[in-house]
Formats: sequence, structure tokens, C-alpha cells
Amino acid sequence: MLSNLPTLGVGLGFREPFKSDLFLHRQQVDFLEIVAEHYLDATSQKQQELELLAAHFPIIPHAINLSLGSAEGLDTDYLRKLAALINQLNPPWWSEHICFTKAGGVDIGHLSPLPYTYEALEVLCRNIAQVRRFVDVPLILENITYMVTLPGAQMTEAQFLTEVVERSDCGLLLDVTNIYTNAVNHNYDIQAFVKELPWERVVQLHFVGGHWHDGILIDSHSQSTPVEVWKLMDEVVAKMPVKGVVLERDENLPTFAELTAELQHAREIGRSHQRWD
Repeated sequence: MLSNLPTLGVGLGFREPFKSDLFLHRQQVDFLEIVAEHYLDATSQKQQELELLAAHFPIIPHAINLSLGSAEGLDTDYLRKLAALINQLNPPWWSEHICFTKAGGVDIGHLSPLPYTYEALEVLCRNIAQVRRFVDVPLILENITYMVTLPGAQMTEAQFLTEVVERSDCGLLLDVTNIYTNAVNHNYDIQAFVKELPWERVVQLHFVGGHWHDGILIDSHSQSTPVEVWKLMDEVVAKMPVKGVVLERDENLPTFAELTAELQHAREIGRSHQRWD
């Protein structure tokens, strides 16, 4: 099924400050990714914004607070709102993270890593099965960054990602910046990590740059994409059937010309491997 998904090309994570520039340069952006939570309880103004974006670009909803890894299960009210948004947009796929953001009914405010255990795997797959009862649009799952490695792992991170997407029949949203960030902070071999992944399930990539703080690389979405991430993207696009890439810039927003220069760089990588025009 994943091989039948359309190729979208080079996309941008939509952020309201550059809305005007986006429409002035819309030929340079193939599709948009929106943060789903920005439109779940949309004001009339946000609803109009969403309709305007959807009238001009393919839209991919990217959720951040479904908390697929919560052992207590999912918030069904939240899930119904998310399902309504996805059904409204009817995208080729949508995405969430392999993590938890809620515990004991409390929203903890950030993406938290899961232990790489079979128990966590069962929880994820059970919650994804529940999501499927509300949304039949293909779901792709994103790897996150983490500051600490949780004890008790029964498999590597790459093995855990592989088990999740294969058991749940999902695609992968491979964040190449997150791979690079984790490899730097936890001193692991990027090539060995990539080699363990199920290449045929990679649908989309994320990329951006972070910043250094006290010797730790922070996934802040605040800098231009570093050369190491461009190199990793080139290697991944060459090997895997990537349908689209998205630049995710949130902080320290540069001029729109700098964003489109990065999109052009990504476009050239895809063209060099015949992934998109």
C-alpha cells in the first residue's frame, strides 16, 4: 500500500509568520505540512486560513499530542477531533511521533521517548489499532530525539522502529536531523542505524538544523540544515522510496529566500536520484 502513495516532492512546515511570502513564492513549495493541533479547535480565522492553504497546496497533517505511547490509552475526545481534521483534508497520509506526551491524565508538554521493550511495543500497536478505527488514512510514524537513554531496552532504537511499523503496518517519517542529533549526543554509528531500518516503509523525511548548548546538540529547529544532515538525506533518498521531504523551521526564522534555498537543495537531491522533478 505504501508504494502506491503519491510522490509529493519538496514541502515546508507551515508557520503563520511567513504566510504572505509563501503565497508570493508558491511555485517553490510542492506541499505543506501543518501542525494538526493548530486547527483542532479552530477559530473562524484559523479555519479560513486552513481552507486557503488547502485550496493552493496538498496538505499533510502532522500531529504532536496524540501520545501513541501512553500505557493508559488514548484521549478519545482528542482523537475524534484529530480524525475530523484528517477527514476534512483527505490527505494521502498523516503523521505522528513514536513517543508519549501524556501520563496519568497529565499533559507533560514535550515528546518523551519510550523504552525499547516489548511491553512498550504492545502499547504502541494497541493504540495505533484504536486510531485506525477512527482514521483510515495511512499513518506514518516519526523517530524523535531524546536526551537520556531509558534503561531496560530489549532491542535497539532501529529495531524498535522497525517492529512498530511492521506490526502496525505503518510508514516511517524519518527525521534525518533527529538521527544525526541522537548519533552525536549518544555516540552511535549512523550507517549501522540506517542499515537496520525497513527501507521500503520510509515515506517522508524531515530536515532542519539545531544548535549546540554545553556540548549537547539541541533539536531546536532554529538553524539552517548542517552539511552532515544534507549528506545523510542524500544517502537516504538514494536508497529508500521517499515520497516527500519537509523543512521544519520553527525558531529564529530566516528570510523566506533562505528557506526556499534549502528547499531547492532538497529538490536537487531528489532529482539526482529520480525521486521527484
